[in-house]
Amino acid sequence: MSDQKSFSFVLVGVGGQGTLLASNILAEVGLAAGYDVKKSEVHGMAQRGGSVASHVRWDAEKVFSPLVGLGEADILLSFEKMEALRFSEFLRRGGTAVVNDQAIVPVTVSSGSAVYPGDEHLQRVFGALDATVVMVPGEKLALEAGTVKAANVVLLGAVSRLLPLPEATWWECLAQRVPKKFLDLNRVAFASGRAAVQLK
Repeated sequence: MSDQKSFSFVLVGVGGQGTLLASNILAEVGLAAGYDVKKSEVHGMAQRGGSVASHVRWDAEKVFSPLVGLGEADILLSFEKMEALRFSEFLRRGGTAVVNDQAIVPVTVSSGSAVYPGDEHLQRVFGALDATVVMVPGEKLALEAGTVKAANVVLLGAVSRLLPLPEATWWECLAQRVPKKFLDLNRVAFASGRAAVQLK
């Protein structure tokens, strides 16, 4: 991906997972790296439990619209497995889905009126797009770092491995957003997310 002049991201999750904070940091990283950047929260209920999505676009020259069209995202970053499926149509053929290995079971499933799709279904949907699926145990790695709330930083660490930017650029932007007393914890979370991605 290092010769690309533009990158389109769609970040999706459930309210309370830190999806919008992650998209803000992703936008700031793009700016720090010298890209023109536009960002949009498209679907919105950021309250706990609602579906949340944000679009971020970087371009070496000019971004004309913050919105990522269907089949245009280079990277789909999903903080929850069903949300990855819900927004899979945004990923371009041959793109990469970075998926937090977490299932937040909706009421329709817990009440018995629907079934939560299995990992095989997820692999099948993205396989049809010739996409690379990177599963990241976000909560597990965040807990090992010190708090489950750092799962969004773990996921950003994973995404950072897929982009042609120095790790220091990411960390400078993250450090500005993280309270000083949590810097060390978040540094571990970010590093563990990077380490979770095995590049071929």
